[in-house]
Amino acid sequence: MSTVRADFPILSRELAGGFPLVYLDSANSSQKPRQVVQAIEDHYLLHNANVARAMHQLGAEATAAYEGGRDKVAAFLGATNRDEIVFTKNASEALNLAAHTLGAGLKPGDVVVISEMEHHSNIVPWQLACERTGATLKWFGVTEDGRLDVSNLDELLTENTKVVSLTWVSNALGTINPISDLAAKAHAVGATVVVDASQAVPQFPVDVSTLGADLLVFTGHKAVGPTGIGVLWGRYDLLASLPPFLGGGEMIEVVRMTGSTYAPPPARFEAGTPPIAQAVGLGAALDYLSGIGMDKIAAHEHAIVSYALEGLKTVPGLTLLGPADATDHGGAISFALDGVHPHDVSTVLDTRGIAVRAGHHCARPVHERFGMQSSTRASFYLYTTPEEIDALVDGLGFVRSFFKVD
Repeated sequence: MSTVRADFPILSRELAGGFPLVYLDSANSSQKPRQVVQAIEDHYLLHNANVARAMHQLGAEATAAYEGGRDKVAAFLGATNRDEIVFTKNASEALNLAAHTLGAGLKPGDVVVISEMEHHSNIVPWQLACERTGATLKWFGVTEDGRLDVSNLDELLTENTKVVSLTWVSNALGTINPISDLAAKAHAVGATVVVDASQAVPQFPVDVSTLGADLLVFTGHKAVGPTGIGVLWGRYDLLASLPPFLGGGEMIEVVRMTGSTYAPPPARFEAGTPPIAQAVGLGAALDYLSGIGMDKIAAHEHAIVSYALEGLKTVPGLTLLGPADATDHGGAISFALDGVHPHDVSTVLDTRGIAVRAGHHCARPVHERFGMQSSTRASFYLYTTPEEIDALVDGLGFVRSFFKVD
């Protein structure tokens, strides 16, 4: 652990009041190891040029580095074809791409199925697609213990169901959903399966060749990579059948005033100058995670979540939002503290160097499901220590004392 933390200089910061930084907001955005920063710096200082457009040496180097990032993503996900990897600016754009292109084939009477625990990025694009096409949006509910409610699965998955789009790991509840089983059931009725893996890819091994998804998205900045880059993986035959999402340079085959033809994937979905340095940084990030081992990262996450759940249960007046045990639980825990608004919890913890998130975490429907407007969320990653969990628990005790809710 000390070796890992040494790669993240920010974790050694001392904040106002002399408190060490306790960063418990990795589900929001992870910290970056020096290796990722150095890879981006090296690109900008020594190899910077546009890609797929320049005939000079720098252009060739930049193109090789950008496409090298694609190769690394494909290998990390277990994709069989590098051309199944589409770079976007983030996971939200990737989900919009999926909803827009798959939505082009929807019509009245068709059904899209999501869940009540989705991030807004996996709700709003499908709402828009259904509004455009007359299709119907339906959803899985959430059980009292924060699991996906599949009791009405047979009602949701019918011959009219054309798309099922689900989060693999809830960013608000931490719930890990049984994606492979659900994908098999969706495919049995002929539906296309989209997976939001934004919280999954950073936390445990992912193999798209066996998962059962048709499309899968994630973002770089939650996986020790840079901001400004996301990924859409898709089965190549499916990608090749989809229309363009955005128009512009390099996504075309031939452009004439009378009409245009389009490049094959992935170029078809990468209009304009792409996130070049970000792709280099993402490749370095995935190299970093692979060097540690995703199995080890998953084991560490499980141990830290187990420890955190036990610690939080000792705080009087604290209510967990989501599963109360570490089984099938990702690295985020949301909670409410009686008598104290989540924003106040976060603000007071910040005075002690503890960084958490407060709000609805872009998951308002699941908060409404549990009768809450907002919550406090602590989220953990490969660099989180038990001592930081202890600091959180002690900090919550201080919050209760500060607001006199003892």
